[in-house]
Amino acid sequence: MNKDNINPITRLDYPDPDIIRVDNTYYMVSTTMYFMPGCEILRSYDLVHWEHASYVYDRLDSTPAQQLEGKENIYGQGMWAASLRYHQGIFYICFVCNDTHKTYIYQSKSINGPWEKYNLKGFYHDNSILFDDDGKIYIVSGNKEIYLQELELVEKESAKDHDDISTFLSDDNVASPSGKIIIKDSDDVYLGYEGTHFYKINGKYYLFFIHMPKSTGKRTEAVFVSDKPQGPYIGKDVMYDDRGYRGSGVAQGGIVDTPSGKWYSILFQDSGAVGRIPVLMPVHFEYTVLGEVGLSDGSDHPGEKVLFPVFGDKGIIPESFDIEDLNPGYEYTPLVSSDDFKLNGTSLASDDNSLPYSQASFGFKACWQFNHEPDLSLIKRDYDKGTVTITTGKLSSNLVQARNTLTQRTLFPECKCSVMLDGSALNDGDYAGLCVLESNYRFIGITRQNSSYYLVLGKRDITSGGFWGERHDDEPFEELEKIKIDSPIVSLSSYICYDNNTCDPAFKPSWVSGDVADDHVVFGYKTADSSMTSQLGASYSLQFKLDHFTGARFGLFVYSTAKAGGSATFSNWLY
Repeated sequence: MNKDNINPITRLDYPDPDIIRVDNTYYMVSTTMYFMPGCEILRSYDLVHWEHASYVYDRLDSTPAQQLEGKENIYGQGMWAASLRYHQGIFYICFVCNDTHKTYIYQSKSINGPWEKYNLKGFYHDNSILFDDDGKIYIVSGNKEIYLQELELVEKESAKDHDDISTFLSDDNVASPSGKIIIKDSDDVYLGYEGTHFYKINGKYYLFFIHMPKSTGKRTEAVFVSDKPQGPYIGKDVMYDDRGYRGSGVAQGGIVDTPSGKWYSILFQDSGAVGRIPVLMPVHFEYTVLGEVGLSDGSDHPGEKVLFPVFGDKGIIPESFDIEDLNPGYEYTPLVSSDDFKLNGTSLASDDNSLPYSQASFGFKACWQFNHEPDLSLIKRDYDKGTVTITTGKLSSNLVQARNTLTQRTLFPECKCSVMLDGSALNDGDYAGLCVLESNYRFIGITRQNSSYYLVLGKRDITSGGFWGERHDDEPFEELEKIKIDSPIVSLSSYICYDNNTCDPAFKPSWVSGDVADDHVVFGYKTADSSMTSQLGASYSLQFKLDHFTGARFGLFVYSTAKAGGSATFSNWLY
């Protein structure tokens, strides 16, 4: 099929993509960091439309920071940049976790799990695994200095764990925990080579990287090729295009072939507050003279004609191109969704971390993820009434310390939502409501003060750390509006504009006044005695920062500042 205006695909925050094809199905894995369940895998039959396929884990290591105990957190950490591979009937996922400083392997015979978990002894940042056709296995990883390491498949001594898979990947017998340096970036970069993707195609070994040269100041994709895994490698930058969007380069991701032999790549683009969104483009191979950048070992090279990938139209991403649909007529389940919170084929799981969660998120629809690992004992659902009640279990200084915040990604170029909140069980000093979650969070909600209820609008602006932000924020929010209300039952609404040039005026809610600038959010409310939603406050800016390192999300939250044990009940989520 021919597709116009394909990009960006998903229109949601799915960074660091790695993609594979198994028969007629494409799978893509993305970084989920501190959200649980984590390591989400998407499924597609045409590379344009995607739906949820599986979560690889519900909990990772259940550390105090992963559970948001006290003031601990793993913002900007957690699971990063996974390698997804399928070899001899087994799916493998490999990634590092930047708070535990471990490398994790998950393996399963089914994309739906159950997934078996174990660790490698080395720390392999932004890694990529290659199962070579001679039986050898390699892992390439690193930042600026790129390392090659051999792995091996080891027979299990005992069949007590996951009897259907008798082997596991190991680096126990390697001489060095890192391996051999095979490529090193220059010093003239803001970001050195990383985001490795390693392939063997037509007998050649290809390494794909992202880096950021000082000469352009934007993310750039580079490719290197060699006759041997150990090198020497020759290569060059291949993708400078920013699609005309904010000067933000498109880079880091993988390539995949179709059954007919065509190649495509999915890389991501920094897209402002909404996060990092995947971009699809065709790729073809043509003979190219390489060598002007020299060999990876630093020696001179006169130039060599090799089969080399060309991204898009000579590095420019076309607006339209042909796509093969491997399952015509298939209807995809949306990646974000409304929810009446009634029974949807699952129930809220018990607090048992041995249970697989492939199709749902702790009994919720798969589009929901919790901010950090949830405490299910503090969550109660009434499937008949369609309510979710969250109780606080600790005191928090601010919203980012709140446990059990239930989130969905926000949608580019604009999105809106509403939810019904019953705050009648709040304690004095509690806050509950609808937020746009990031380090510079904004929210509308209810607070109880001196046994009275107030509608409150709040924001938090991190002023330290610049673009790096402040991961351990301990300061309260800034109160923008506060209105006393007679009833603690209110409908809360939010509208976000990420790109005013492409927002549809007909989509904007009628209660939003005036124009809304790029990366801005507006909140509204409707009390029990109101017939229409009213805007509260002005529009407020959103900003992607490296302290959280994720796109802004809608979130349903409650937290206590004075006494734990208060509750908030949510219902009728409309997206």
